[in-house]
Amino acid sequence: MPRSFLPILIAAGSLLLGSCGPGPISTGSQEGNDAQIATETLLQFLSNLHEGRYEEAAASYGGTYETMIDHNPSINPADHASLMKNACEINGAQCLEVENAQLIGQTTPGQFTFSLQFQQQDGALYVRGPCCGASETDEPAQSLFPVSVKKTPEGTFLVLDMPPYSP
Repeated sequence: MPRSFLPILIAAGSLLLGSCGPGPISTGSQEGNDAQIATETLLQFLSNLHEGRYEEAAASYGGTYETMIDHNPSINPADHASLMKNACEINGAQCLEVENAQLIGQTTPGQFTFSLQFQQQDGALYVRGPCCGASETDEPAQSLFPVSVKKTPEGTFLVLDMPPYSP
C-alpha cells in the first residue's frame, strides 16, 4: 500500500474503532490520546505485515519472537524482519487485512486490548477452525482474536501479539 493511503487507513480505523468500541474515550484526556496512538500503532503494524514491510513491522513489535525462532532455526534470532517474513509467508501467521477492530479496554495503565477480525483475499471473514485433529467441540472455530498494545516508559507504543497462526 502506498504511504499516501496511510492517513486514510488510520482515519478509517479510528472511525471503525470509535463506532465499535465499548464507549467513547475522551480525546482530551491522556488515556484518550494514548488509545488513539495505540490504535494507529496497531493498524500500521498490521498493514506493514500485510504489505510485506517487515522491517517497519518489527520496529513496532514488542512481543515474543519465541515461536518464530522455534519455527525458523536457520534464521538468526536477532533478524526480526526475516522472522516476521517467514511467519507471514511460510509458517502460517495470518497476515491479512483487518476486517474489524474493536477496542476492548485498557487492561493496565498504558496497555490496550483490541479484538480483531481479519479478511481473507476473497473478502470472506477469516475463521480459524480446529487444529490438528481436534473436533469443533474441543476447539471451536474462532473469528475474533485479541491483540494488545503497550505504551513503553519512553512513550512509544508496541504491539505485543502477532496475528493468529493457522497450521
